[in-house]
Amino acid sequence: MSANSSLEIISELTTKDQWIEAYPIMKQLRTDMTLEAYIDLLQEMQKDGYKLYALYFQGKIASLVGFSWRTNFYSKRHIFVYDLVTDASRRSGGYGKKLLKYIQDYAKENGAEYVALESGIQRIDAHRFYEEKLEYDKWCYSFRKTLI
Repeated sequence: MSANSSLEIISELTTKDQWIEAYPIMKQLRTDMTLEAYIDLLQEMQKDGYKLYALYFQGKIASLVGFSWRTNFYSKRHIFVYDLVTDASRRSGGYGKKLLKYIQDYAKENGAEYVALESGIQRIDAHRFYEEKLEYDKWCYSFRKTLI
């Protein structure tokens, strides 16, 4: 799965070199993650079907999305987006929207009923982006308990 225009290319990142290239962008979202932890987790997550895609603009990564296929009782067959981040120097350029739209189209073409994601409570601008620009519904709260 890849798409392109004259200046933009969307493609899956599958090699360690590509992951390393993407790390500075991912670190803007996952600020406490070292390069070593990022590579280790990415390798492990891929065993569960995690995929990492990048939108390149003029040969440089502008935005990343990481997702997996999931099936459950409330969202049926769907894609769950774990990570969506646009490089700080390129925010408000429409790259995140284009990348997420690409994933939505891919999901629909492959039988998904939904694309789902979570966003931290403090990320008010991201919530506005999802609800107003992408027409996502805010329909639940997500909870977790720390065990360590």
